[in-house]
Amino acid sequence: MRRSLFALLVLPVLLLADVSPRLDPAAAVPPVAPTKPHSASLHGQSWEDNYFWIKEKTDAATLKYLEAENAYTAAVTKPLDILKDKLYTEMLGRIKQTDLSVPYQHRGWWYYSRQIEGKQYGLRCRKKESLESPEEIVLDGNALATGHTFMGMGASVISDDGNWLVYAVDFTGFREYELYAKDLRAGKLLSEKPIVKASQVVFAADNKTIFYVTEDAAKRAHKLWRHILGSDKHELVYEEKDELYNLGVSRGRDDKFIFTNSRSSNEAEWRMLPADQPTDAFRMILPREKDHQYSVSHRDGQFFITTNRGAKNYRVVTAAANDPKPENWKEIVPHRPEVYVDGVSLFAKYMVMRENEAGVPYLVIRDLTTNESHRVAMPEPIYSVFPSENPDFTSTKLRFNYTSQVTPSSVFEYDMASRERKLLKQTEVLGGYDSTKFKCERIQATAPDGTKVPISIVYRADRPRNGDGACYLTGYGAYGSSGGVFFSSNNLSLLERGAAIAIGHIRGGKDLGQHWHDQGKMMNKKNTFTVFIACADHLVKEKYCSRDRLVIQGGSAGGLLIGATVNFRPDVCKAAVLDVPFVDVINTMLDESLPLTVAEFLEWGNPKMKAEFEYMRSYCPYTNLKKGAYPAMLVTTSLNDSQVGFHEPTKYVAKLRTLKTDKTPLILKCNMAGGHGGSSGRYDVLKEQAFRFAFALDQMGLGL
Repeated sequence: MRRSLFALLVLPVLLLADVSPRLDPAAAVPPVAPTKPHSASLHGQSWEDNYFWIKEKTDAATLKYLEAENAYTAAVTKPLDILKDKLYTEMLGRIKQTDLSVPYQHRGWWYYSRQIEGKQYGLRCRKKESLESPEEIVLDGNALATGHTFMGMGASVISDDGNWLVYAVDFTGFREYELYAKDLRAGKLLSEKPIVKASQVVFAADNKTIFYVTEDAAKRAHKLWRHILGSDKHELVYEEKDELYNLGVSRGRDDKFIFTNSRSSNEAEWRMLPADQPTDAFRMILPREKDHQYSVSHRDGQFFITTNRGAKNYRVVTAAANDPKPENWKEIVPHRPEVYVDGVSLFAKYMVMRENEAGVPYLVIRDLTTNESHRVAMPEPIYSVFPSENPDFTSTKLRFNYTSQVTPSSVFEYDMASRERKLLKQTEVLGGYDSTKFKCERIQATAPDGTKVPISIVYRADRPRNGDGACYLTGYGAYGSSGGVFFSSNNLSLLERGAAIAIGHIRGGKDLGQHWHDQGKMMNKKNTFTVFIACADHLVKEKYCSRDRLVIQGGSAGGLLIGATVNFRPDVCKAAVLDVPFVDVINTMLDESLPLTVAEFLEWGNPKMKAEFEYMRSYCPYTNLKKGAYPAMLVTTSLNDSQVGFHEPTKYVAKLRTLKTDKTPLILKCNMAGGHGGSSGRYDVLKEQAFRFAFALDQMGLGL
């Protein structure tokens, strides 16, 4: 539902109004978690954790406490029900509920997905040779989800002859993916029982052999298997025994090789197998060596290797596939300190390189015959761009996705020879969306050490910049994940009410290159928090918003960011949203049985090392909760989250309740059937976002 013209015209006046939050913390008595003494010590330091028991997921006391928290949240947020429902209606009203993706051609078939109004999940479909041919439904997500409260799709691959589909599906939210094989000619499963639990899968060229990867108890991908569909034999091909490494399997775009790679956050090791010789042994490409990260693609008997050897921001070299030793490398893209090379996609005649310079992404086309290169021109200064579906290795046309904070997701087809482009589809926003009513900027905050930090911000063009406005500031800052800018029609519910939306491109990501990640991890992790605080302060100082109308948000590792931020600077904002937050750093990094722990020693540190333990302990959000005033806070979690255990945010809230000296709301919302991303159905996801935005708007004083 669109806001009326009258509401849009009077909104600048409303921005100045003092609208008190309607959320009512006094509507119910907050639950009190029982305390059970639990002591721990390390490196001569001891501490108590009275809420350690909450980790027991199946304990009746744990479930009772979660239910009490959900009941309390429902009670105190009841005054927001009308706003929440209105937001949901608005968000739903902007979406074309019956829609389909841009079809792409592969091995004689046209593939696409489509959505049906009223259905939670999409359908994967195809047509033989022509788009005028009858439709074949390859996979119906709604049928798969029948009888389940959660359904998440994992990997899926189709055999070269188009006859078999192998797909992975999770019904738990805990990333417990099970593999099934479907005979597409008969439209039936090979067996109603799953083949195996596996997170990744590829087909060999013989149309019957698959290679899949299984995980250990801590959900680390560590074993590669070979299996012929219909047989009882599962052959272990390779086991990665170093717990710092995860194993992956993929097939090159030219279909010539199957690759397996072992990767830590600092190092990599790749092996390969000709796809038409599935019974052979995998052959080493380059053995792992200290601090050497690389990735491999193949074309015409040569490996194209993106490597950081002697190149912090990566360079591209080639080598003969039968002898890819470093001494045989030929450099084709040299290292440039100011440009981060994010990877390459190979075609028969072209190489597409993903680059990032000064926080701006680019696609670079290199003609492999003439060796001439050019950057693909983009229409806006602030955007995100990445290759789309390009399965045809021989094509001279590149499909890519383009979006910005004001431009909906758009699929372009780009002729790499003529440099002409064609817009194939832009996601439709119903209700008369006009991008010219909004303004995007890339501004810069100053970090404590003087470094300039980019902030992407979008707001209504007629919004006064007088220091009275509201702002929703988000951040992540971990694992080298860059803070890309994307359009979401859901965000219009904030923007149209006068709030700005800002993204802090903070240290810990690779927005400004590999050094940006290095300066925000391990013993530099606090830089992530101080830089984010600098972003918040800059928005206030430059009058993009007022302090008492600033809401900050982060999820997962971004939730750690928000938790640490409000410990260091409780006055930094009016309210904070912590989605599935990683807040119990010490306890989690000490428990090597948990998913992600060991492999992430290289991101956060290993608490068995005294210096790293002491540094982590100095910023761990749960450890550093203290008596005092805190902003209003919404904390979310999911009972079946495998990436951040539900107990982390739950313990965090339980402990903080005993320390808060103010009357600002502190609410925990636990999805009792969801995973790390919450619910799986598209309508349920919208409802969760409506709830989150209702809380934020209420705290901004825009809950109108």
